Amino acid sequence: MKALISVSDKTGIVELAKALHALKVELVSTGGTAKLLAEQGLPVTEVAQLTEFPEMLDGRVKTLHPKVHGGLLARRDVPEHMAALKEHGIQTIDLLIVNLYPFEATVAKPGCTLEDAIENIDIGGPAMVRSAAKNWKDVAVLTDASQYATVIAELKASGKVSDKTRFALSVAAFNRISNYDAAISDYLSSYNLEDGTRTEYSAQSNGRFVKLQDLRYGENPHQTAAFYRDLFPAPGSLVTAVQLQGKELSYNNIADADAAWECVKSFTESACVIVKHANPCGVAVGANALESYSKAFQTDPTSAFGGIIALNRIVDAAAAQQISKQFVEVLMAPSYSPEALEIFKAKANVRVLQIALPEFKVGGNAF
Repeated sequence: MKALISVSDKTGIVELAKALHALKVELVSTGGTAKLLAEQGLPVTEVAQLTEFPEMLDGRVKTLHPKVHGGLLARRDVPEHMAALKEHGIQTIDLLIVNLYPFEATVAKPGCTLEDAIENIDIGGPAMVRSAAKNWKDVAVLTDASQYATVIAELKASGKVSDKTRFALSVAAFNRISNYDAAISDYLSSYNLEDGTRTEYSAQSNGRFVKLQDLRYGENPHQTAAFYRDLFPAPGSLVTAVQLQGKELSYNNIADADAAWECVKSFTESACVIVKHANPCGVAVGANALESYSKAFQTDPTSAFGGIIALNRIVDAAAAQQISKQFVEVLMAPSYSPEALEIFKAKANVRVLQIALPEFKVGGNAF
């Protein structure tokens, strides 16, 4: 078994390489990664030795070679593929470990120049990832350090990576390439070459979303729906919530909860917002969660029945006791006391969400 390793972010790579070596996996690597592994006493073959062609153009060309892509793309179950490899002296590659040049992190830095951005556009990495991901039945492609442990565990258990894991790794790889290319497109289409400035809104905006869950139905029972978040969600947004108890959120729960949360987090004072059927039916400020909730509820007690409640302060036992007297679909707050959570356990269907507020200043102090 042969593994090709070429990583920009070297987190966990030495440990992975040592585990692979212990499993008698042959290691092949590029430049800096090969040097790091050799320094750790690991036997490693540089890609230039494998391809019999030196790295060139300051590293821009090193893995763009038939001995790399042939080894990744060849189908082991197709005799003609294997015969072609033998004819041209190409060895199969069974594991590919690649993470890409840090384009997103580079362009996020203040003062990033167009030259900096261009030099951090990876070419060989995505090409290898696509080749390996396409041939997922024969090649496992790892694009993130979080995947290392699973692959090592499977290799130790059975000597191979399962079909299920290889397919999941392939999907993750294509997702990574899609997000990477979208980030490049977003940046370059916002750049004005004439004066070196960037527009606030790029000429093309590439949406990148991750599914959080399928929903039982959409806005109406005959419709389907799913709940997605941005690839990099805004701090303090509804999609960052942790659900502590209760049934799954419905489409309408999510729509109303988002409206209530976006409203309540705009207050610096202790506040409560109650939303029912997309309309605020109570908004109030008070000294604490109990007082702000009580005032908001008194605004329209009838409409508050079965509503969505959002508070921007800790829900303590006193507030929880009062809130639990009404029928509530969703409750949101930045935190809850242990006593409050114990009170809500008696109403198991209530969806209790904890959401960290985005940090902002109040009287010079952050909270």
